[in-house]
Amino acid sequence: MSTLEKSMHLGRLPPRTPLPGSGGSQSGAKMRMGPGRKRDFSPVSWSQYFESMEDVEVENETGKDTFRVYKSGSEGPVLLLLHGGGHSALSWAVFTAAIISRVQCRIVALDLRSHGETKVKNPEDLSAETMAKDVGNVVEAMYGDLPPPIMLIGHSMGGAIAVHTASSNLVPSLLGLCMIDVVEGTAMDALNSMQNFLRGRPKTFKSLENAIEWSVKSGQIRNLESARVSMVGQVKQCEGITSPEGSKSIVEGIIEEEEEEEEGSESVNKRKKEDDVEPSSSETQTLCFLLQTKKDHPYTWRIELAKTEKYWDGWFRGLSNLFLSCPIPKLLLLAGVDRLDKDLTIGQMQGKFQMQVLPQCGHAVHEDAPDKVAEAVATFLIRHRFAEPIGGFQCVFPGC
Repeated sequence: MSTLEKSMHLGRLPPRTPLPGSGGSQSGAKMRMGPGRKRDFSPVSWSQYFESMEDVEVENETGKDTFRVYKSGSEGPVLLLLHGGGHSALSWAVFTAAIISRVQCRIVALDLRSHGETKVKNPEDLSAETMAKDVGNVVEAMYGDLPPPIMLIGHSMGGAIAVHTASSNLVPSLLGLCMIDVVEGTAMDALNSMQNFLRGRPKTFKSLENAIEWSVKSGQIRNLESARVSMVGQVKQCEGITSPEGSKSIVEGIIEEEEEEEEGSESVNKRKKEDDVEPSSSETQTLCFLLQTKKDHPYTWRIELAKTEKYWDGWFRGLSNLFLSCPIPKLLLLAGVDRLDKDLTIGQMQGKFQMQVLPQCGHAVHEDAPDKVAEAVATFLIRHRFAEPIGGFQCVFPGC
């Protein structure tokens, strides 16, 4: 490996303290270990990153919906965090710890409908209009008629929902808006290949550890620390299925690095094929029936994203102009400058929003580089005098 390649790989390291057993070195998604050393893919509780959890009840025409939120902080503006499609509020866990240590703020990370632990009467309705109303309803249920200053921050689908919420004036105390790695042009172009991407994912996992391992090695989440807490919100155990070995299976996903090196890519492909159980039907009941006969793949995705295709266009079409038209300070964080479309390029040149590119990240920017995202958001908040710095945090103003 050349010196340049090594520096690029090392540049992906988050500045947080390395996880136990990491040896303080990581190369991309894979850490090098000594012989016999193990990588820990065990899940981590939300309580290590958030201070509290709450189920917020929202009244509607069909009854009550319950939205799960995770919270931290007691003073300052509320940062209302909206996750991407298929993810959950737990994807913001490591970012939460990072931002709370930099500025005085409150965190509310929300499980959107059909995601995480949120329970709604009509989980099939994932239209932008409905999800935007959900956000407004949760804010009203939590704070009443006098909500505190709120900044909406959303990643991917959550970024689109944040913009729809802001443009519809559903949060009366909104003071700022941030989109993370979502741009109308590139999002619309990517929709054509989205079903192929979803078909390429494993349908089931033997354990939570197996799911966490896949997320890191596939590059979906490049930060092992974030993957260990985030994947818990993405997968679930099939109803009526219990792991044949109970709690013992919890440690079976920990992989010995020495064996990985010997097996190479062939073993990775083999494991992928083993995990990729193609159900005869997309229905969850059918999938669980198949799993009950195999008794070795008790976890599957919490939401079947392929079934939400009819809503994808509505999430992203017209998003750039909606974003630009919001009359509040705006921040756009991207994994690459090539993601900008024409409307946003013109808007950025006109100074209509602040933009920052965070290279060497995957699509899950806030998970891959939580400290960099926290630094950018903290700087934005302080620049606009929305929040006060703490812990000696020094703003780093970007050039773009």
